[in-house]
Amino acid sequence: MRIVVIGGVAAGMSAASQARRRDPGCEVVVLERGHDISYSACGMPYNIGDPARGLEDLVILSAETARSARGIDVRTRHAVQAIDVSRRVVQVADLEAGGNYALTWDALVIASGATAIRPAVPGLDLPGVFVLRDLTDARHIKRYLADVKVSTAVVVGAGYIGIEMADVLHGLGIAVSILEKADQVLPGFAPAIVEVATHALERHGVSVQTGTSLQGVQREGDDLMVHSDRGVIRAQIVIVAVGVRPDVALAREAGIVLGASGAIAVDSAMRTSAPAVFAAGDCAEAHHLVLDRPTWVPLGTTANKQGKVAGANAAGGDEHFGGIVGSAGFKCFDLEVARTGLGASDIASAGLDAVAAVSTHHTRASSYPGDKAITTVVYAERGSGRLLGAQMIGGEAVAKRIDVFATALHARMTLAQVEALDLTYAPPFAPVYDAILIAATVGVKALAKPRQ
Repeated sequence: MRIVVIGGVAAGMSAASQARRRDPGCEVVVLERGHDISYSACGMPYNIGDPARGLEDLVILSAETARSARGIDVRTRHAVQAIDVSRRVVQVADLEAGGNYALTWDALVIASGATAIRPAVPGLDLPGVFVLRDLTDARHIKRYLADVKVSTAVVVGAGYIGIEMADVLHGLGIAVSILEKADQVLPGFAPAIVEVATHALERHGVSVQTGTSLQGVQREGDDLMVHSDRGVIRAQIVIVAVGVRPDVALAREAGIVLGASGAIAVDSAMRTSAPAVFAAGDCAEAHHLVLDRPTWVPLGTTANKQGKVAGANAAGGDEHFGGIVGSAGFKCFDLEVARTGLGASDIASAGLDAVAAVSTHHTRASSYPGDKAITTVVYAERGSGRLLGAQMIGGEAVAKRIDVFATALHARMTLAQVEALDLTYAPPFAPVYDAILIAATVGVKALAKPRQ
């Protein structure tokens, strides 16, 4: 039996490794168009910020080790050009040696990931203008920062990657300006969270322009002139971080059904509409447990879990992916930011009737030194009181606190049930009433108030 996997990063290598474990006798071929497999993409910004570290630190499994230790036929720089579902054949281009060949399969896993969005403006192909999507992008950025004297940077986009890169570049002594098309940084986050994040950016000297559209980039001598609808900024490096979209061209051209989100439609076994074809990771949808419908939330945790299910089932198993609640976290200078479940726009789109409750509390007991503020926003459904989502920002332990809310979402708990949780207390770690419990209490009170 031959299992072919398209894509060799998180979902692809999880699928390949799991298939080999389930059926050691099967042949597993991984076709990866890039140079690298199985690396920590989420760690790229932080590695870029440390000139002493090599990017190889981010590689979890090399192609050589995958071949020798796991028996997986990994072919880097091999790009799939087309999928023939009826004949069970993929057409492959060898990007290094040249030439094309056909490869048959008994089961196929599509793990083609997502691609960085590039605005349709001139100048994004100039030297010094980068996106950060894969390890090759990170190499180019890190080499550029080592070779060119950079004193000023422009980051286009104020989402997770944009904020992280602003933090990293500032840490390298570079003056940073952020341009964001939306009317706030961290699109999708509640105003109370955005306010704290914005103050942190300003406190660290980052210039933030929201409601601003990039119009193009021009080179003027050694500098890049970044044009927006609010003027021109001179810089030596530009990072474009305006989001990603699922890479589904191969699936679409093969006639495989896409979901409403634009990603590949799959069931809980990661099966697509085509026989013996599975999909996993950033190219595929996932079932959202709060919305109770498929959605697209591209995250590494989801990719690894979906890949494991897809690989097991490609090898004849009967595994199922349990779904997501959309948990994510990142660092904004000296703050941690995290969210899980639905935000205000998600709730409005779903037509749910909900309340939003904001609270600010502490990360430690007031008697213990080092106490820091933590702001929480919780969303709950009127009538049922069911928790719908939570967002947090603060000086410490935010990412782990949000996991409590994520667990509550998986269990379909109400805010009253969250309020009753028996959470740990010790002065170095939390007040007697943790920020989670305070947020739930404030939310329960908001639910009890008459509608305004």
